[in-house]
Amino acid sequence: MPLKIGEKAPDFTAVSDSGETITLSGKLKEGPVVLYFYPKDETPGCVAEACTFRDRWEEIRSYGATVLGVSSDSSESHQRFKKNRNLQFTLLSDEKKEIRRLYQSTGFIIPSRITYVIDMDGIIREVYESQLNPSNHAEVAINQLKKMGTKEKKIELKTE
Repeated sequence: MPLKIGEKAPDFTAVSDSGETITLSGKLKEGPVVLYFYPKDETPGCVAEACTFRDRWEEIRSYGATVLGVSSDSSESHQRFKKNRNLQFTLLSDEKKEIRRLYQSTGFIIPSRITYVIDMDGIIREVYESQLNPSNHAEVAINQLKKMGTKEKKIELKTE
């Protein structure tokens, strides 16, 4: 079972497709994070899911959000996948499945396809799990970002 809405998102450190070491806590300082777990680079469902996030990128960014895709593929595989599919967002290598375990996203035979929307306070605001509808993950994430409001609105509210 994946983590639940309202739970604190576990922090992690991972290597990105560009070789950069990033942390969830560091990304949350920039805005909300859409963290999505997918089974494997260049497989049909994963291509559909990634390309939907790509095609909805501007809308996701309009809410100040960052997208992080996680699979057990290597950074080199992620680089090829990102280039082949013209992806604008960061892919994280989780070869030892440590992040998957933190987020209870391991699956059984096939690794789980789960998307989490995490607010700037590190609280999980949305959890969506679906192997059969990979293209819906971006839509669910955007709907939650709309409910949360934009980064700019959140900052304006804090200064009033």
